[in-house]
Amino acid sequence: MHLVECPRDAMQGLAHFIPTARKTAYLQALLAVGFDSLDFGSFVSPKAIPQLADTADVLANLDLSRTRTRLLAIIANERGAEAATQYPEISYLGYPLSVSETFQQRNTNRGIAEALTDVARIQERAVRAGQALVVYLSMGFGNPYGDPYEPAILAAFTERLATLGVGIVSLADTVGSGDAATIENAFRTLIPAFPAITFGAHLHTTPATWEAKTAAAYAGGCCRFDGALGGLGGCPMAGDTLTGNLPTENLIAWLDGHGVALTLDREALAHAKWLSATTFLGY
Repeated sequence: MHLVECPRDAMQGLAHFIPTARKTAYLQALLAVGFDSLDFGSFVSPKAIPQLADTADVLANLDLSRTRTRLLAIIANERGAEAATQYPEISYLGYPLSVSETFQQRNTNRGIAEALTDVARIQERAVRAGQALVVYLSMGFGNPYGDPYEPAILAAFTERLATLGVGIVSLADTVGSGDAATIENAFRTLIPAFPAITFGAHLHTTPATWEAKTAAAYAGGCCRFDGALGGLGGCPMAGDTLTGNLPTENLIAWLDGHGVALTLDREALAHAKWLSATTFLGY
């Protein structure tokens, strides 16, 4: 099981700016827990995401000497990839590629065809830098825009990514509209068809849906999950204000209950959960 903690997704939509020192302290606490990956920041336009304009400064102040957790940074274009590949401390670059033409335009001001060209170039940069590219297939479980959706479309995108050498594809429940049957079916379709690719689940959930969605992804064979402590974050375009990231504490409790062995420091986890409450308070 590969657990990805996503404070970047939890923070990016907040109206108030979290001071760099406070961000760094929170991330440092998360590094002590033992997550496999930490989605810690992004190299995107500070006009688009002002909250994460200090990602490079945060990175410079993190102590990575006593953690096994690997860092992941989100990028939205080749310029962002050029910046992120300058930091050998970063193991993964995350790129949002939508199966919905409408959402791709809204999210990155690029069409799918242009985005795929970007992916090819970013993959080349990542390989040269010794980093791995994680492609997030946004609207991975359906979308509200009326664009075509079916597992065969996911397979076609994945086939294209596989030819580029991409080894990790995470299906994103971008606006929280996916249901359990669709989630399980997507993983059952893709995992056997692409054994060389690791598939992940980036689920946006409500208090009423997180368990069913988690169980569906796991039943479909998914062994890589994104989450955020407290369930903070998620897509601002979701229609339900209760929709946020899959709460990491709920995910861990569910995996514990199903006998999945996790190598986490539970005391450090409790401390990070407590610290999150103060980190995200307004100023």
